[in-house]
Amino acid sequence: MQQEIVSSVIIKNIKSIEELQQVHKLESLVWSPEDTVPISHTAATVKNGGFILGAFYKDQLIGFQYSFPGFDGTKPYLVSHSLGIHPDFRKLGIGEKLKLEQRKVASEKGYDLISWTYDPLETVNGNLNLHKLGAVCTSYIENAYGDMNDGMNDGISTDRFVVEWSVNEIGRAIKHNDLNGSPVLINTEIKNGCLQPGDIYLEESGKYLFVPVPGNFQEIKTNNFETALMWREKTKRVFRHYLNQGWIVTDLIKAPECNNQYFYVLEK
Repeated sequence: MQQEIVSSVIIKNIKSIEELQQVHKLESLVWSPEDTVPISHTAATVKNGGFILGAFYKDQLIGFQYSFPGFDGTKPYLVSHSLGIHPDFRKLGIGEKLKLEQRKVASEKGYDLISWTYDPLETVNGNLNLHKLGAVCTSYIENAYGDMNDGMNDGISTDRFVVEWSVNEIGRAIKHNDLNGSPVLINTEIKNGCLQPGDIYLEESGKYLFVPVPGNFQEIKTNNFETALMWREKTKRVFRHYLNQGWIVTDLIKAPECNNQYFYVLEK
């Protein structure tokens, strides 16, 4: 059944007001009505270098991806602002299909770089962005969007990775399947059934460095908020330290011995 759904999904470049209204409705469902982009803005975006892609299953909009033009004072690039999937159709690979179509449309429009942000403690996003798509993280923004009360970011700073994805480079040649004996920068332990961060080791020897993160951050927030805050603060310290020294985050791998632990891979 799942494969049938995935094979039947059609990705469309959305332009009509009627379809933009469908996007707005789905965006409200995925996040909240208070955190949606006005239709007047999305309509202007698709007329001025940006675009919105919709994933349709049997005429139902089940996913979307919204991009607008960016400029850093030197070069233009595409800003990938949001990607949302209907709750009933998640974990089917639809997000990946939308991102691959985004790269295709971006190339057709003349972009050579796509940039976006995501929470490094959300490993589903990390797995898609870094491991599957081959993007890299180049910088860390502390509390990027301020305080948010959207059900996912309540009570914790909205720290974000800045991701860069080359439009013309198809993935990365090197993928990491194990720790390769490289330094792990945060000690961890299981306490009361929860993965907890311990001491930090700022070790700069070796080609690769590994940063552990939990695979169930939202569950930890619900059941042990103090541990969630510890994860935010300790990973923030590590990532800011290394990214400011020219390291980049290139991959996310799953710990073989623990279902709820992942490791980010840092390279100089």
